[in-house]
Amino acid sequence: MKNKQAELIKHLTDQQLLANVILTQVIVLIVAAIIGFLTFNSFQQFSELFRWDFEQIVVIGGLSGLLIVSLDIVFMKFLPERYHDDGGINKRIFGSLSYPMIIIVAFVVAIAEEILFRGILQTTFGLVLTSIIFSIVHYRYLFNWFLFINIVLLSFFIGFLYEWTGNLNVTIFAHFLIDCILGIIIRRSARKEMTLEERED
Repeated sequence: MKNKQAELIKHLTDQQLLANVILTQVIVLIVAAIIGFLTFNSFQQFSELFRWDFEQIVVIGGLSGLLIVSLDIVFMKFLPERYHDDGGINKRIFGSLSYPMIIIVAFVVAIAEEILFRGILQTTFGLVLTSIIFSIVHYRYLFNWFLFINIVLLSFFIGFLYEWTGNLNVTIFAHFLIDCILGIIIRRSARKEMTLEERED
């Protein structure tokens, strides 16, 4: 399954790949809207999950995001590359994006996924079930035990942040930082590899 997905992505143009990423997030938001409509009494009740406590967002969300990124960088530096192998999917996605587009995509993904998983599902069904669903949805990580453990722990960690703060903006900012910084690192690594390959040719 992982290899099939990686093979499909290889045959997409950069524009098609970006369109697929955005379409996926639109679907996530549609699912969130449907479940939210069925589980929340009003839009006002849902909107109360977003609190503009900038100190909380920056300090708790920001430091949490940077902590996760720092741990990932350490793992990437000291563990064999196969531990981080998702079939080259992240490299293909982020390697094809400009830096501004990485920021935009990371922002869109953070908003869509946090609204669905923390705002809708965790508020309705609790931390444990939501974290399991979040891990399964990122199914390309199921085929690599290290990445699977990472995504499970990450899901529980972000879920805990939401339980602790009750503020969806905190988890959105943490999620954004993680995806954005790691996306930039992956892009730089992919471009270096391409440059080395061109020199060898």
